[in-house]
Amino acid sequence: MYFFEWGSWVMKLEPEEARKDDHKLEKKLGTKRKLPYASEDDEEQADARICVSQTPKSRGPVYVFNDTSLEIRSGTLEAKRGLISIISMSIIALILIEAGLCVKSFMHLIEHLSSPKKPSYWQHIYPIIFLGTLAISKSYLYIRYGLRFSRLEIFTSRHLLIRFNRKTQQVYLHRPSYCGGIVTLPWKGVTSSGASEKTAIASGIGVPLFLYWSPRVTGTLHPEGAWVGKAGNNQAELRDEWEFIRRFMDEGPQGLPRPRITSHFPWPWQAFTPQFEGLTHYFRRASRTTKVGLLLICPAFLIIGLGHWLSLLLCWKPRWPKLIRQAGLPGKPIPPLTTLADRPPHIQERLRANAHLWTVRPGKRPERKTGATFRRRQPKPNNSEQS
Repeated sequence: MYFFEWGSWVMKLEPEEARKDDHKLEKKLGTKRKLPYASEDDEEQADARICVSQTPKSRGPVYVFNDTSLEIRSGTLEAKRGLISIISMSIIALILIEAGLCVKSFMHLIEHLSSPKKPSYWQHIYPIIFLGTLAISKSYLYIRYGLRFSRLEIFTSRHLLIRFNRKTQQVYLHRPSYCGGIVTLPWKGVTSSGASEKTAIASGIGVPLFLYWSPRVTGTLHPEGAWVGKAGNNQAELRDEWEFIRRFMDEGPQGLPRPRITSHFPWPWQAFTPQFEGLTHYFRRASRTTKVGLLLICPAFLIIGLGHWLSLLLCWKPRWPKLIRQAGLPGKPIPPLTTLADRPPHIQERLRANAHLWTVRPGKRPERKTGATFRRRQPKPNNSEQS
């Protein structure tokens, strides 16, 4: 499911009028958006160059691993897809049934009109008008409002991908155009949720490894981020994943354990096993009552798994541009980094208008004052003095 990536891209293009409610909520809660400082960004980038684990390991799914490239599944909720697919296919099936009944009534009308007895044909006209109106109106509403959500799981790329190229020292993100599209980013300048405790997210429980590029690095006036691999059960798993990627890019594949290569073909187990990613932590520490409850809701996992498989079947294998596929090979050009000029003019306009939301402030963050300062109260004048 690409909901997070889609929402992030929509937020980067959101006009000022649409954010008025967000500003009102911030004022009501007394919170304010904190922009990062250059010193903090530099510190996080420096942490990403340090060894954080002695047991580097990729839990995958890994699609490519060779001397040049490492390709891993991306996306924060991609493994949890399924529910939108079930709802979408139910709506599409209902529209097709109504359209089929309308066509069937139309065929009966033709048969009756060709009959020599010329019977009354109004009994067929009414179903044609009623069913045709329902099918057309529902199709319009679905295409106008519902298709954008269906494309988060079906009729799109089967997976979000992230490819690390050791020879070019670049990182490539493969996303649909409505999620930001395919971009080329530099390896130098990346920060990671597995690099230090300061950048860790939720102790690594239930979330994948997160990589981040600040606007100082991207050159597109906005940050870029990618969720890599499976959801973690603890921070140690994410550190091992990050260390595997870091050593591959900085030192090469030598000495790294070879990961299991996953096929892009939508096998059924690729849809059911992801439902339990990041849940081992809860299974181990859960009480007996909780474990019984989890067993009782197993049919729900089965239904979502079926929807997940349906989603994979209705999507197509993601394909990189030729320039990226050949990157790092002898004699082949190095892909240029993605810049603001690569976006359509209307997208450039929105990104420029929202650039202030992601600006990295120069210098260091000012230190907070520990104690409050009070002005000395002036004595009140006496009445005799006033007179």
